[in-house]
Amino acid sequence: MEKVGSVRCQRIACDAMFTEDSNVEGSCRYHDSGPIFHDGMKEWSCCRQKSHDFSLFLAIPGCKTGKHTTEKPVTKIVSANPQKAVPLPSAAQNKKPVDSCSRCRQGFFCSDHGSQGRPSRPSVVTAKKDDHVEKAAAPPVKKIVDLNEPQICRNKGCGKTFKEKDNYETACEYHPGPAIFHDRSRGWKCCDIHAKEFDEFLNIPPCTKGWHNADAA
Repeated sequence: MEKVGSVRCQRIACDAMFTEDSNVEGSCRYHDSGPIFHDGMKEWSCCRQKSHDFSLFLAIPGCKTGKHTTEKPVTKIVSANPQKAVPLPSAAQNKKPVDSCSRCRQGFFCSDHGSQGRPSRPSVVTAKKDDHVEKAAAPPVKKIVDLNEPQICRNKGCGKTFKEKDNYETACEYHPGPAIFHDRSRGWKCCDIHAKEFDEFLNIPPCTKGWHNADAA
């Protein structure tokens, strides 16, 4: 329950409620610089902690301590692989958007051209003449879960700790779609909400409810 007169800390990775009386040195744990996104990896530039999973990346605890503040930090997303501007093709060149856009050429989602990407070449499987018996696919290994074991939900935008005995069909609030970072805009494809500031992007409310999932892709 929030205390009367309490306000929310605006530091990245803190988001705690505090009052002037409880705001002592060391009560806030936060990141003092923005994230870096490169080759599918998310990394905090201040402490170099990283993760491929976006929910785990947001759950990385802050590396600095200090006092809470209501002032929003000025941060920016740093690209580890800055791309040069691609000149627009002339009418004479008659190039398709997928050929002129650097994101499309690399197979990334592009908000300007939808989810276009260079189609992958179909793989050709050559069967051996002596191979007359098809091998049965190995059945997936079933994971045994302790109902009382704390687990971290891997759904995007959740990252909460839960127990399987308390899990139910609306326990989790998350984003089913991928996060989209394009130019200075960042948002979620599933609910089509975008923000310019990274801390505003982190505060975009989840758009879907469902079961907590400790093994989400």
